[in-house]
Amino acid sequence: MRNYKIWGGVISALLLFVLLVVGVSAQDASSDSAPRQPVEATLVTIPFHNQNELQWLATHIDVWSVDHAAATVTALVSKAQVPALQAQGYAMTPAAQPITAQPVASASGGDDGAIPGFACYRTVERTTADLSTLIAQHPHLAQWVDIGDSWDKQTPGGADGYDLNVLVLTNQQSDVPKGRFFLMAAIHARELTTAEIAARFAEYLINNYGRDPDATWMLDYNEVHILPFANPDGRKWAEQQYYWRKNTNTADSCTAPGSSEPWFPNYGVDLNRNSSFKWNECQGVNCSSNDPCGITFRGSGPASEPETQAIQNYVASLFPDQRGANLTDAAPADATGLLISLHSFSQLVLYPWGWSNVPAPNRTQLATLGRKFGYFTGYDVCQSGESGCIYQTDGSTDDWSYGELGIASYTFELGTEFFQSCTDFEEEILTDTLSSLLYAVKAARQPYLTPAGPDTLAVQLSANPVEAGQAVTLTAQADDTRFNSNGWGLEPTQTITAALYAVDAPAWITDTELYSFTSHLSVTGTVAMSATDGHFDDAMEAVQAVVDTSNWPAGRHLIFVQSQDASGAWGVPSAQFIDVVDRLIYSATLTTSDVITTRPAISATAELRLQNTGTGPDQYALHVGQNMVTGGWQLEMSPPSTALEPGTATAIVVTITPPIRATVGLTNTILISATSQTTGQT
Repeated sequence: MRNYKIWGGVISALLLFVLLVVGVSAQDASSDSAPRQPVEATLVTIPFHNQNELQWLATHIDVWSVDHAAATVTALVSKAQVPALQAQGYAMTPAAQPITAQPVASASGGDDGAIPGFACYRTVERTTADLSTLIAQHPHLAQWVDIGDSWDKQTPGGADGYDLNVLVLTNQQSDVPKGRFFLMAAIHARELTTAEIAARFAEYLINNYGRDPDATWMLDYNEVHILPFANPDGRKWAEQQYYWRKNTNTADSCTAPGSSEPWFPNYGVDLNRNSSFKWNECQGVNCSSNDPCGITFRGSGPASEPETQAIQNYVASLFPDQRGANLTDAAPADATGLLISLHSFSQLVLYPWGWSNVPAPNRTQLATLGRKFGYFTGYDVCQSGESGCIYQTDGSTDDWSYGELGIASYTFELGTEFFQSCTDFEEEILTDTLSSLLYAVKAARQPYLTPAGPDTLAVQLSANPVEAGQAVTLTAQADDTRFNSNGWGLEPTQTITAALYAVDAPAWITDTELYSFTSHLSVTGTVAMSATDGHFDDAMEAVQAVVDTSNWPAGRHLIFVQSQDASGAWGVPSAQFIDVVDRLIYSATLTTSDVITTRPAISATAELRLQNTGTGPDQYALHVGQNMVTGGWQLEMSPPSTALEPGTATAIVVTITPPIRATVGLTNTILISATSQTTGQT
């Protein structure tokens, strides 16, 4: 075991070919001696008539997207590929989709570490630096694990290459049993959204730990393993706005016609066809290429590439093998572990098998969790090898991780372009994908069980913080309807039948005793909740319970809420903080240092600062002292009242207008006070 270092028809005469790539300087390239001739290519639409034709196209040319309803593919076709397509009888017309990734003058990254022309996407170096800073700021929550080297780094005499670094996120001070989630990105270099999603996902979890209750318990009770760049060498070419897909292996005999030199930019291995499970064993035909210059070249052998070896070795060290040796063996219902590989594009959530159109043994459970992801993204959710979904593939990452280990495995195809605009990324893709990934963390412990259960939402307390012994009302929403496959099957939904809450640990922690809230809080326990309307009889229910905090120690606690449906499935929990204090203190300060100078009948403003300095939330009413505003002076305050949580403050704006007959040098003193609505103190 590796020791991981912590750290058919006539060709259209109307085709227009355009230059897509330009030469770059050797010092900026990821492989320092490749010839830099431009490639003439264009996007075309090609019809297909059956699955075999689709598979041939997907293997022999650079298929960008498939429209099964129209039975066409959109593909990037080079001038040199036209004769082969013509020989096969394929017709082509220029695609309506524009080519959005044009070469730029600068081959290196922008000064701010962003990819030129795409300010929202960080380079390999900038991403690594930013995540390293995150580790330095939160060493108890994050660390790098070096799982291996890229092809360039492993191969002497070329570019420097990169370490393959996995960012591991978890509360290292928590030694409870933890679920594990592995997220990988950018295995295909040109798919820009993927690495940025991975980085922002990590940043969200770390920056919200201790602030957001769900982010907090996710890292307390899970390990999140993130590989932002599965193919960093290829990514450096994509950062220079080449449509680079594969790794940078120049040793597999992809040479230019009439030359012995590596044929730029066609060399390399498709790492998502190189995994050892079902490598070159597709049940159909043409699921990967044996042409070293082909866009889906599978490599010289199973897991031949250092990147593939590193990923497989590391993932196998995280998850036990939970599936039998036969293809028909299902992983057990309580199997643990989840893997997602981020790709673009096509707006799809894909699950195994890819190598076959036969359903995987865990098809039902894989579809259920996939439909949870589809609820957030709105994407089609389908088996990748199923007719009408996309096309068959062999040697893919998710087929390997499910086939060899039995873990729930998915490919997300994000968005609508490889070089997605930042506007689309920020406004349409980012939030939905992050929501899916956050759900994935919650489900990672038992991905074949909990997704079938209801989601629990909007967990709220009637008061927080509270004094020890104070009773508070806990409310939440149980919802068994949050599934979407976008036309690929309906998920059964059931009536909500139960809900419970647990304090300071989720309900599945079984090495503690159950307790009632009238006993001393020395152990963790669960307590049942009731339906707000008195009956559990709908797929969506409001639930509530009264929480008695008697004998709770002072400090911050987590309340976990889960709900169950009529199938018996318990869904993933959601949580809320509750802060217990020995005694609530109500106090506040109201300050200003403004001396206002103005003229008769001319308004002026002053800003006061009201701060809740106590330990309990309070409502304050603002008022002017008696007889302090006289002689025609006018005064307005905004807001006239406000609510503040402990430790928070707000600005109170006072507008003063002197009378028109006021004389120069006249002064007035105005007393503003705040009255606590809880204690009545001013």
